[in-house]
Amino acid sequence: MTNSRLISFVLLGPVLSLTLACAVLSGRGPGLQDQPVEVPERESKIPAGAVKMSPENDEHPPSLDLGGEYEAPIPLPGFVNTAGLEDSPFITPDGNTLYFFFTPDANVPAEKQILDGVTGIYVSHKTAGKWDKPQRVVLQDPGKLSLDGCAFVQGDVMWFCTLREGYAGLQWFTARYEAGLWKDWAPANFKPAYEVGELHITSDGSELYFGSSRPGGKGALDIWVSKNVAGEWQEPLNVSALNTADSEGWPAVSPDGSELWFYRNFAIWRSISKGGEWQPAEQVISSLAGEPSVDADGNLYFVHHYYIDGKMIEADIYVAYRKAGK
Repeated sequence: MTNSRLISFVLLGPVLSLTLACAVLSGRGPGLQDQPVEVPERESKIPAGAVKMSPENDEHPPSLDLGGEYEAPIPLPGFVNTAGLEDSPFITPDGNTLYFFFTPDANVPAEKQILDGVTGIYVSHKTAGKWDKPQRVVLQDPGKLSLDGCAFVQGDVMWFCTLREGYAGLQWFTARYEAGLWKDWAPANFKPAYEVGELHITSDGSELYFGSSRPGGKGALDIWVSKNVAGEWQEPLNVSALNTADSEGWPAVSPDGSELWFYRNFAIWRSISKGGEWQPAEQVISSLAGEPSVDADGNLYFVHHYYIDGKMIEADIYVAYRKAGK
């Protein structure tokens, strides 16, 4: 999710807790879904007058600032993007599965999104080179409410941020994939004092990178790293080589561990590791671009927000393909 959307999750925690407490509850125990849950078509909740933006009518199109390595960024082909808001992409290393957050109207507050039946995490698979129709990832028991986002997937485990009944404020949860369903959702083992924001875990599971406004940073939001020692996440360290007085966040480490991508000042930046140290970052994509995610071929997926006269209209998932041999 974008910075403003994640902050809204946090600020609306008390409001949503009250909403959830007043909801009519039903269903079974936590994380015990074993049957597919029917959800409305997400397009059915997009306002009738919604404008589908495109590069042709975009006042601030994303631009490539690092020439030579990438093709020009384009909206993701296929069935992912709509006139609603597609956000927070996560691409699996093989480049064949995309998770993202969707809400039908960018102007609807979170306490109403949680009631619309379609806002949440979705997944699309690439078949024969084409992205198929996304499906909702259900991470709550029937009859119970939750607002889920920030998906990160490694193997058969998903980490996601959530506001849900029975818990106060924003939480990090995990879920396990088995027999075609996500199940066994439960709180993640992050210490509250770490203040973990949107995250990425390295392919070998040894490091957790995340954005946070926790004390000790250089700016309003910094990138931090926590080491995994015997299954326990250690006290986070500030990634000082990347952080500035501005805000840095939404980190994504390439599958081979050689690149760290992140958001700063409405643009996407990249740092390259040399000798185990992150080098000064360079700007790659600018103009209302954020939340990068990279597959094993180096293709860059990100969210682009469309604005007209200073008002957000919608958001789409974009991709910049890495040129062969670069």
